[in-house]
Amino acid sequence: MAKSGFISRIFYSGLVMLGVVIVVFFLFQGFGDPSRLILGQRADAGTLSNIRHELNLDQPKSKQLISWLNDISPLSMYSEKELTEKKIRHIGIGGQTKLVLKFPYLRRSYQTRREVWSMLLEALPGTMLLAFLAIVFATVFGMALGVLAALKKDTWMDTTAIFTSVLGISAPSFFMSILIAYIFGFLLHSYTGLDMTGSLFETDPFTGRQWMLRNAILPAITLGIRPMAIIAQLTRGAMLDVLSQDYIRTAYAKGLTKSRIIWRHALRNALNPVISAVTGWFAELLAGAFFVEYIFGWKGIGKLTVDALAKLDFPVVMGSVLVTSFFFITINILADWLYRVADPRVSS
Repeated sequence: MAKSGFISRIFYSGLVMLGVVIVVFFLFQGFGDPSRLILGQRADAGTLSNIRHELNLDQPKSKQLISWLNDISPLSMYSEKELTEKKIRHIGIGGQTKLVLKFPYLRRSYQTRREVWSMLLEALPGTMLLAFLAIVFATVFGMALGVLAALKKDTWMDTTAIFTSVLGISAPSFFMSILIAYIFGFLLHSYTGLDMTGSLFETDPFTGRQWMLRNAILPAITLGIRPMAIIAQLTRGAMLDVLSQDYIRTAYAKGLTKSRIIWRHALRNALNPVISAVTGWFAELLAGAFFVEYIFGWKGIGKLTVDALAKLDFPVVMGSVLVTSFFFITINILADWLYRVADPRVSS
């Protein structure tokens, strides 16, 4: 990727993130009063007014948006009082009103009063692990299914692989979550040993905090089904194209073994669309794990966001949207770079 192209991509990515934040901010206006949820339905008007003032909910929407953008921007304007109250670590210049350079400030949760950053950092490893396991599952089985379908073209194996991939693409993730949880976590629990719900860590009153990596199996498979189906189809199409090339026929004529030709020559040259799909889908999985995490009770950013939505905890929702957007854009930039590394013929 040329330097100018990379800089322009960063610039436009920043604009996309800004647009996402603004759209999400206005989408959640008018859904209810967070202060009412905090205090309950019987709270008096005076207390509600004080809470709304503390949370800046009594300000006009335009002013709330400007304040929010100021908080998440690395370069911001703050008074000395605001910096002290928000406990923002910064480098600043100026008098009472300072121009400061800081890490984005995501505020505090309305419900728990904890810093949103700390809540997201606790949830992020669970989502990252789940997305990683899902994409590993999707890549391994998707490529294997695609190669098998290409080698067995026009046979029942090819037809079965195509049917399976179409089924995987068509099935909604929330439906597959419920189905897989019920079948393998409930009906077949005595055989699989897997639970319908569970997270990466569980606390036992006697043994303390324990790793429960097996709880990731069902949600990771559920999350990986759709990308596996797409990777299988991409691999099949790319392999069929490569296998028809002259250099493959030349390799057979030279007496190279079939396995060496398939894995060392054909598959390697068919990887470009697969690499693009894998990196792109990893970003999709980070953003798309919300309902899967919620259904399986997996503690990650998705479940944290859905819980925050139910409680109108807007700082947590906005923070998770911002972080997810950042990862999505960053991984897509990485995908472009990997695509160019894999195929130097691609222009910068």
